[in-house]
Amino acid sequence: MILHANCKINLGLDILRRREDGFHDLETVMIPVSGLFDVIEVEKADGASTFEQRGLVVDCDVESNLCMKALRLMQRLYGVGEAKITLDKRVPFGAGLGGGSSDATAVILALNELYALGLNEEQLIEVAAMIGSDTAFFVRNTPQLCTGRGEVMSPIELPLQGRYLAIAKPEEGVSTKEAYSGVKPAVPAVRLAEALQRSIGEWQEVVKNDFEKHIFESHPTIAELKQAMYDAGAVYASMSGSGSAVFGIFDEEEPKLENVSANYLKIVKI
Repeated sequence: MILHANCKINLGLDILRRREDGFHDLETVMIPVSGLFDVIEVEKADGASTFEQRGLVVDCDVESNLCMKALRLMQRLYGVGEAKITLDKRVPFGAGLGGGSSDATAVILALNELYALGLNEEQLIEVAAMIGSDTAFFVRNTPQLCTGRGEVMSPIELPLQGRYLAIAKPEEGVSTKEAYSGVKPAVPAVRLAEALQRSIGEWQEVVKNDFEKHIFESHPTIAELKQAMYDAGAVYASMSGSGSAVFGIFDEEEPKLENVSANYLKIVKI
């Protein structure tokens, strides 16, 4: 079975408070980016499970890869058999695009089909949330207002049809640990769901990513990428998630991005 594990971007990200379990309550809107994806093949295996990776190199041991963590979780919870997993990695990592989370969810969905488990959406979301805070989003894979630590979702409509998305990532990455270490939780005066109902031209005044302030101070290259998106005509630009990728939303099909200097640059239709 072959699946396209697309990435996501975050429209706004408010860190509301630190929880007693060590996580944070947050509000963010995630939207899928269908034009940028990893390719994952999952097959039943006669012998021991195997994992093969191509494309972008993720520097971790096999059992630490989220694809294998998803397999081991499904084996523990539902007794699924061994599997051969092949990952063609195309989504930049350390970028706040959720590529690894999407890969893990793709493995869960594939195993549900291959082993005829018949898990419904609610059950799949519950399993995916055990892997990570944004993994559950990829079960629905539609625009969602995400709360809690990211796993509580409700559908949201956004005025983005027909627009174009540019995603840029510098060579440097940002770890989740680094992103959260400098954040100062606070409940905003205008909650995210309300802010996103305003015209897109007003978003840059009210839709923010709480990670940006301290990450931009330690990674000025990322701040420069965001400004370059606005200089190129973006109607809204932001760092995605915990970074280091930055996206810009454009009205034009071919935005002029000659001055956007990045290690990776991709333009897709929303």
